[in-house]
Amino acid sequence: MVHLDFTSVVTRKPVLRPLESSEQLLQPAPALPAPAMGLRESPYSSLFLGGLDALARDVLYPSYWLLNQLLALKQTTAEQQAHRSQRWQLPHALHVLALGPLLLLLLVLYMPLSLLGFLLWLPLQATRRPFAYLHTPSQASPEEWLLPGKGKAFQFISSNVCLLPEGLAKFSNLAQTQKRAVHIAQALIGAAGLTAPAHNVSTRGSIQNGSRRQTYGATEASPPRACQRSPRGDTDGTAEVPLLDTKAALPREVTASFPPDLDFLCMQEVFDRHAAAHLLQILAPCYEHIVYDVGTYGLLGCSALKLLNSGLFLASRYPLLAVQYHCYPNGRGEDAFAAKGLLCVQVQLGVSQGQRIVGYLNCTHLHAPEHDAQVRCEQLTLALRWTQLFQDTHTQPGDLVAFDVFCGDLNFDNCSPDDKVEQDHEIFNLYTDPCRIGPGQDQPWALGTLLNYLELYDEAVAMPETMRRTLECAEGREKYLAGPILANVRPGLSPSRSEGRRIDYILYREHHGPAQLKTVVESVSYITQLASCSDHIPVGLRLLVSPVAQPGA
Repeated sequence: MVHLDFTSVVTRKPVLRPLESSEQLLQPAPALPAPAMGLRESPYSSLFLGGLDALARDVLYPSYWLLNQLLALKQTTAEQQAHRSQRWQLPHALHVLALGPLLLLLLVLYMPLSLLGFLLWLPLQATRRPFAYLHTPSQASPEEWLLPGKGKAFQFISSNVCLLPEGLAKFSNLAQTQKRAVHIAQALIGAAGLTAPAHNVSTRGSIQNGSRRQTYGATEASPPRACQRSPRGDTDGTAEVPLLDTKAALPREVTASFPPDLDFLCMQEVFDRHAAAHLLQILAPCYEHIVYDVGTYGLLGCSALKLLNSGLFLASRYPLLAVQYHCYPNGRGEDAFAAKGLLCVQVQLGVSQGQRIVGYLNCTHLHAPEHDAQVRCEQLTLALRWTQLFQDTHTQPGDLVAFDVFCGDLNFDNCSPDDKVEQDHEIFNLYTDPCRIGPGQDQPWALGTLLNYLELYDEAVAMPETMRRTLECAEGREKYLAGPILANVRPGLSPSRSEGRRIDYILYREHHGPAQLKTVVESVSYITQLASCSDHIPVGLRLLVSPVAQPGA
């Protein structure tokens, strides 16, 4: 594992006071003004424990690097095309035969020191809180919402960004994890007219795709300035593009850039620590509250040794009132080495007649192997139990709940016959999926979110605007989106359905409180801006929450 000093990536560091509890992380906030933050940044309760963890990770780093380089000998399809176009190079097989044994030998020789580092690192995990927190006072903080008054719109994004260590990312046909992380972060803040801070990783790095070059970051970085937001409704390049010639009551968008004024970012597969540091440095000036490095390590409370965290990463413009993480205890196979679980967050949005207006955001990443439907169902059942327990614990009398959102990569879709068990899960009776009509039936305009990973660098989907145009036609969706999983048939493209597998979800539900709020879905977005950066298409949801008019008012 790589050690990084995350507290150094943001210039302005707030004074935080530690809490003893790892679950109820913030003390109840006063109704006015906004709550004073009480989360400590470090997941360790003392500098001594944090220093030991840093030392252990430094000792383990050479073995991590060697193993990563060994796995990274695998080529992406873009690298294969580039290699074939340069005939003077040695065959890749000879390169592997020459470098592979050397890396393996060095890894074996370093094993004794790695064992010492592991024996130091493992017991420390029993003292670690299962996430880290970063608070950066920002000029982009939203205004407090006051009721009675007008309604308020909230924009959510959920995206699997596949920021794994380089060697593992290549098994998803993705390379250059660090440059992808920088581009992803800059895309997230640039869509709303924001400027990314200066960064020490070049945003003009590129990969070869046959005879063409794919560039991460098309423009030079502007001089750093304070994060500023454009007014609501000032949208650039996000015009609505209908997928199908059908009338639908729900607005939908396929856009080549992220919607403006993103309030909450929920990402999955942020496993690489260097990549997480890039996200933090770029996003922190614009998102005041970030929860990262989420998950347990070692042998704590889960089914197997955890070498990777959960990969969950959450950024919010609104103050956090409480945060809690749970690890799924039933992981299997290669998934068991990652601490996949559920992250629950309570945010404060404003006040209504002296009472808090709060929102709940639940982010998860379920078990991946396709044949383990029962594992995913058990995880969903646990997630529902944990979300309810979290809300019961942290809701105060009189709280007005503006939204309750459940999102993430659920690793099943609503059209594959093999996913029928998950399609019937109780979660869809409690939460609303705006893209779904019922089990096995999506809205006619719904779009798959999982790409055919072998075609990631094809010219038709390699750039945001070309991907957007490609996905407008049925032929493009059938070729470039992963098709439904069919029983007793090798997984692949389905001739009967071209919309692809929609495995990334943003669900919501309404709460009835002392003053009822009405929730309207303003838009569902499918964003192509991360073309060539991920094998998933980010999903956006815009909710308009308004007070219900009282009789006689």
